[in-house]
Amino acid sequence: MSEGTEAEKLYSAIEEAARLVGASFSRDMVWPVLEAFRDALTDGAIIFSAQVNAGRVGELEYTVQVSPGSEGPYARALAGGLLPRQDHPVAGLLSDIEERVAVEDYFIDCGVAGGFKKIYAQFPGDLQKVSELARIPSVPRSVADNAALFARHGLEEVALVGINYRSRTLNLYFQLPAEVAGDLDPRTVLSLLKEMGLPEPDERMLAYACTSYRVYATLGWDSPDIRRISFAPVPSPGLDPAALPARLDPRLEHFVRSAPYTYAGEPVNASAVKWSPDGDHLDLAVYHQISPPLLKAFTDHAHARAQARPA
Repeated sequence: MSEGTEAEKLYSAIEEAARLVGASFSRDMVWPVLEAFRDALTDGAIIFSAQVNAGRVGELEYTVQVSPGSEGPYARALAGGLLPRQDHPVAGLLSDIEERVAVEDYFIDCGVAGGFKKIYAQFPGDLQKVSELARIPSVPRSVADNAALFARHGLEEVALVGINYRSRTLNLYFQLPAEVAGDLDPRTVLSLLKEMGLPEPDERMLAYACTSYRVYATLGWDSPDIRRISFAPVPSPGLDPAALPARLDPRLEHFVRSAPYTYAGEPVNASAVKWSPDGDHLDLAVYHQISPPLLKAFTDHAHARAQARPA
């Protein structure tokens, strides 16, 4: 849409998706976000996601691509009262990154119960090296502390970062090299989890992680430890819940199959398996809106994978 996505229609879609997973919906948490970013909404990606943790689903998150405008998404969030002003390096991290690295696209991430949480900054074609990002003043020291561990496991190029202003954490989204993306060696995954002090996963979770094209790590300022590691396969149309490495809550399966979306064909679904000291988790997402080029890329990839499977 030339004037951006209509905030009222997006609000209704978020409310419907929240109902599907049984998440507690609050207009007071959702509408202020859409109002603050009303003129920054774009024709780009909008993603609804929910997490299953020990069989429980309690939150629906929505990720929305936004235009930076003249002030940028962080300043807009502050002006809209969506985030508190804070004396912490996280407050200056986005501007520090922008001063040193080209940013191509921005996304905001919010919860229907938790409100505004995160800003993503996606880099253009040239991926960023961990060593370069670690030199940015407000980047947490834990990035440099874990650079060697990342390198040992082939995690050296970052496609985007996510800054969580509530939890004061930074996500690094590593793009896997083409020669291993979708076909990770299980020993690589096991070695990474072992070095993080995490238990060995079951066979289904491990096999699913090995189909990833991106791996992302969550780090903070208060500890050198990696808080969480996540593995994400390429999104694809028509996700089969039976192929997932965990049994789904019926509401979550209904969400995957029935969440509202705005484009032709099957809904595009995304997923990620995540490990932390608290246990393993499975995130599932549905693209509510997607650009035609990205839809084609995901569809073509799914067709190529299907043709490559043995008959």
